[in-house]
Amino acid sequence: MTTQPTNSDPNTPPTEAPSPPDSFALDGSLPPNPDWGKSKAPTSETQFLAGPRSRISEALRVARIGIEFIRGFRALHFVGPCVTVFGSARFPETHPDYQLARDVGARLSRIGLTVMTGGGPGIMEAANRGARDANGPSIGCNIELPHEQHPNPYLDKMVEFRYFFVRKVMLVKYSYAFVVLPGGFGTLDELFEAVTLVQCGKISHFPIVIMGRDYWAPIENFIRITMLKAGTISPADPDLLLFTDSPEEAVEHIRRAVAPVLKTRGVNSR
Repeated sequence: MTTQPTNSDPNTPPTEAPSPPDSFALDGSLPPNPDWGKSKAPTSETQFLAGPRSRISEALRVARIGIEFIRGFRALHFVGPCVTVFGSARFPETHPDYQLARDVGARLSRIGLTVMTGGGPGIMEAANRGARDANGPSIGCNIELPHEQHPNPYLDKMVEFRYFFVRKVMLVKYSYAFVVLPGGFGTLDELFEAVTLVQCGKISHFPIVIMGRDYWAPIENFIRITMLKAGTISPADPDLLLFTDSPEEAVEHIRRAVAPVLKTRGVNSR
């Protein structure tokens, strides 16, 4: 076992990188392998979205999608109340947003929440690593992609999905909040889908925290100025999002919002 590079903060103890989980059963997670996160094109989802096929093929596809949903339900049912952290897979350990995500992951774990990510490198690794620093549960939900993505070594459980829409349902269903750090198109996709669900009343008491204000400033201005001026959103809609650079403010905002929901379900946030 090798020791991962330590945080630049001298007060943070070294973190030893654990090996990925080495045994999985019917809970839907997969054994580690060098091609984790890598699919051979065309993928099942590519075929599914390529237009109509034979009725038998479509019926079989429905069955496969149903099985994937059941597999996800089984894998995530007992992982505890989750907060999903999104952000770029491209940031190295030395990037300030990596350190920010690690700090947030640790703080979320300390108030009794499970940290969930896409399971890959960058911001995802940092949040999972922070959860491990705080001895909290750390979950990864991967999607098969044409390019290779290795799992990060800070996962207690990883679950792999073929279909984007199945994975997106799982992330919303088992999360009590989203934390969004700087990222690309996938991060934007998850962010605005969650905002839409909250705006439409499909989910409630669901904090969405956006961190990295300099990076997100154009989008914050677009929401608060351009969209409001055009009348495409309601005056209260910008308040569905909390923009902050403070880990303390982010986690306290989540704690206050989810505490009543967790209490009704027999879970106490610390």
